[in-house]
Amino acid sequence: MVRGKTQMKRIENTTSRQVTFSKRRNGLLKKAFELSVLCDAEVALIVFSPRGKLCEYASSGMQNTIDRYQRLARDVQTNSKAIEQSVQNLKYEYANMEKKIELLEVSKRKLMGEDLGSCSIDELQQIENQLTQSLSNIRGRKTQLFKEHIEQLKEKERILKAENRILREKALQQTILDRQIVPHNQSSPHTDVETELSIGIPERGNVCSPSEN
Repeated sequence: MVRGKTQMKRIENTTSRQVTFSKRRNGLLKKAFELSVLCDAEVALIVFSPRGKLCEYASSGMQNTIDRYQRLARDVQTNSKAIEQSVQNLKYEYANMEKKIELLEVSKRKLMGEDLGSCSIDELQQIENQLTQSLSNIRGRKTQLFKEHIEQLKEKERILKAENRILREKALQQTILDRQIVPHNQSSPHTDVETELSIGIPERGNVCSPSEN
């Protein structure tokens, strides 16, 4: 069975209250001293008794600790104000961004031809001028891209023509070189010998008689 926590309340009996105060005060002073020694902490303790008597303990001097506390408290307060101001600035910027986004959304819908029922003639004329200017910018950019593409094609054509000219020159040089070389198995025209061989009985005019010999 778990017991509930006992609720603390003021001791009504004056004598008991004074005795309890003395005991708890001494224990508190002892704990403050132990904390400063064991943990090398700067501790300052101020206690006023029910009758207004001061009890204090300070490991590094009470006034030094109070001054240090006040400096840190001022720094914390200053930092808190700076943080609060920064938060306010962020909220203000966020609200402005929301308004700008809303205006841009409205403008976008109108440029798309939506929500034009509440527009006046001047607003419609302004929207038309914006669309005309946008269309002009788009056409200008398109024309520029076409020109750049044509220039690239011309540059490729120039490179291909140069390569073709080089190949033609190489082919012509090779043809001239081939014509200057004479094959080894070709006969010279001055070495041709005509020979005539006859088989059979010689003709009479060409045969010598024995008496002529």
